Amino acid sequence: MQTVLFHSTIFGPIRSRRLGVSLGVNLTPDDGKICSFDCLYCEAGFNAQGPGTTGFPPRERVARLLESRLKNMSEAGEPLDVITFSGNGEPTLHPDFGGVIADTIAIRDKYYPSAKVSVLSNSTRLDRDDVAAALRTVDNNILKLDSAITETMHLIDRPNNPAFTSEKAIADIARFGGQCIVQTMFLRGEFEGRKIDNTVGTEVDALIDAYNRIRPREIMIYSIDRKTPAESLEKVSREELERIGERIASATGIPVQVA
Repeated sequence: MQTVLFHSTIFGPIRSRRLGVSLGVNLTPDDGKICSFDCLYCEAGFNAQGPGTTGFPPRERVARLLESRLKNMSEAGEPLDVITFSGNGEPTLHPDFGGVIADTIAIRDKYYPSAKVSVLSNSTRLDRDDVAAALRTVDNNILKLDSAITETMHLIDRPNNPAFTSEKAIADIARFGGQCIVQTMFLRGEFEGRKIDNTVGTEVDALIDAYNRIRPREIMIYSIDRKTPAESLEKVSREELERIGERIASATGIPVQVA
């Protein structure tokens, strides 16, 4: 079974397709997975592998490890474009997410003031005031919306809470408007006998309506690039993504980045 990618709290830096030279921060366990989604395409595997034993890293430990890494990188003259919260699950599930973000911004300002702070979130915790407030302070608040149609979103993202809907996600994301970037994974395939394809016209039309309602600063679209736990998924070609991106940009007037 495919298992977690990151076995430390701070990882990288790596070269991100979308963000440049990125130092990663994993706020979930380093030997298991905790997430409010169980996405078919998650590079960290399915939630069934379990939460592990190490738990959420304490705020103080995250700050200490991050400062040590940034200090060493700065002294060595290494470049850094972004500090990215990602990892083995949903970062906003961390019990002191807001405090960690505040610490990160202060440490970033000390060593790499031109680097951006980015959070990749699945949008399930945006109705929490503390989470929303913290996300408003970062440079790149990147929020997932893989389908504007709940049935399709449930097929792809498999939320732990079956009452979570695309309509709720869109309403919560819309509270941020230009203070967010919306990220959409396009894919096709099948899982447990059910066909999945969010590239068809009705799906793209629904997403366009959602993007127009949200009015984000930018839209990021991409497809799978690594092994996925659901092995029957198919990558959408760069050419097809470019065509979808052109259609979205034309219909919304919002910049679209294709990765």
